[in-house]
Formats: sequence, structure tokens, C-alpha cells
Amino acid sequence: MKVLLLFLAAALTKVDIDTWMESLSNWGRWGKDDELGALNLITPQKRKQAAGLVREGFSVSLAHDAIKEKADDSPGFEHRMIETGERPEAGSSADVFSVQYHGFTATHLDALCHIFYKGKMFNGYPQQEVTSRGARKLAVNRARNGIFTRAVLMDMPRLLGKKYLEGSRAIRIEDLEAWEKKAGVKVGPGDVILIRTGRWARRAAERPWPIMKDSAGLHASCLPWLKKRDIAVMGSDLATDVMPSGVEDVALPVHQVLVVAMGVPILDNLDLELVSEAAAARQRWEFLLTAAPLAVEGATGSPINPIATF
Repeated sequence: MKVLLLFLAAALTKVDIDTWMESLSNWGRWGKDDELGALNLITPQKRKQAAGLVREGFSVSLAHDAIKEKADDSPGFEHRMIETGERPEAGSSADVFSVQYHGFTATHLDALCHIFYKGKMFNGYPQQEVTSRGARKLAVNRARNGIFTRAVLMDMPRLLGKKYLEGSRAIRIEDLEAWEKKAGVKVGPGDVILIRTGRWARRAAERPWPIMKDSAGLHASCLPWLKKRDIAVMGSDLATDVMPSGVEDVALPVHQVLVVAMGVPILDNLDLELVSEAAAARQRWEFLLTAAPLAVEGATGSPINPIATF
């Protein structure tokens, strides 16, 4: 293990990521026609175990309020009223949403058709399955029955005694294992990992910043560890990857390997501030997580409102 850690601490290259695309792959694991990927790890038994974590019935949303103003990190969430109570004869109200959710502010789920690698998607499906009419394979509505499983919150600022992680601080295997020891939890098959970097606290303190150039997140060296733990879903309060990645010519290696090779859907831009406070007050870093995407055939992801229940 010590030798492995020393190897992973060295600078990673695109060759390493390409190697992991094969050695960490789940292609064919659940059959050649599978489109669920690692969601297969959330078995009926896993769901029943997760339900047993509910002791109080106290719930917390992990979605960030929609940001309607355009900013350096956000295209803006359009909320347009088309019927209001301002007309005396109005009998109801109505509105329209329009959101470019893939990005760095809207809380959303990345479907397995969202990322391509050398012309392929998860399980070997060709990227040509995604057309102007939508994705014929691996679309987000494959997960329409929802995510209902155990989640483990890994609160990196709390581990390091900070309000938020500054700059492009890379989270490595030793940080994840230090948190497991501190919190008294261990990530296992079918779990969701939720990585808190404190990005919303940082945004409030520093205002929007160039996300791709200076953001804390997971270092690619964590990927073999994530595969070994057999996680079902990855989530974070930004885009999971440390940015810049530290791997030349690979912008988001964690996203790439998780989604395309391992078939792990990703929850981006969660708001983990309130659940961090709730977990700390209870000294409970595991809880039931429930979430379900919009049932849109062909969609590459979905805005989402995950719920933690203690």
C-alpha cells in the first residue's frame, strides 16, 4: 500500500489516465446492454439498509437555490412569469424555466451519456448515439426510478479546520482516509460519496472566480480508491475534479474515468453547507440520500434536488 501511495503521489500523465480507463472499467460488468452503470450497486438490500439510517425523519435539501443573475461562473437560470395575479381577471399563475444546467452553479445530475472518450461512452456505446434529437443510450431517464441509498459526507474544510478549501487544493487518498477515521465511517459498495470543499462559502467570501483555473477538488490519484470502494454515485459542491487537474491535456480526469469507464453518475454543484451543519450537530456523517432526475427521454442530465434524511 505504501508503494502504491508513493506512485500515486507522483505527477500523473495522460498515459496514466488512459491506462485507468481500461483497468478501472466496469464495461460489461452488468451485461453488454446495461445502461444503469454503477446504479446497479444500489440493490434492494442496499435500499433497505439505507432506509434504516432514518432515525429522526429530519431532512435537508442538498440543492443550491437557482442563481438567476448571470455571473462569471453562471449563465443564469431564467425564471419568466407568463401569468400573474396582477390582472384582476387572472384565475391562476404560471411561469417558464430555462436553465443551462451543465456548468458550475446549477445543482444537477450528469447522465452517463454526458462525456465521451475516444468516440465511446460507458459500456462501449458509440458517441454517435447522442444526436440532435437527444441520447438514444445512457440518457438520464434511465435513472428515473431514483437514487435511494446511503450517503457519506466527507467534509474536507472541517477536516482541515477551515471555512472552505482555498484555491486549487487537491484532495488525495490520505485526506479521504483521514476523514473516514475522524468521522468513524467507511465508504462501501453502493454508497454515494459527497465531497464538501466549501465552494459556496468561498463564493460568498470571494465572489465568483475563474472556476477552471482555481478550484479545490479530487485529485485523479483518488480514482483507484474510488473503484475499490465500488461507489454508486459521486457528488460534490462543485465539479468533483480539482481544477486545474494537474494532468496535462486532461481537464477533468475524475469526471472522465468515473462516468465513461466506471459508469458512475455525478451530482454537481450541490449545496452541502446546511447538511454539514446538520451532520456536525449530530456527529453523524452517513444518512439516507434520495434523488430523482426529470424523466426526459434523451437528456444528458437533469437539474435535481437531492434530499438528505437523518
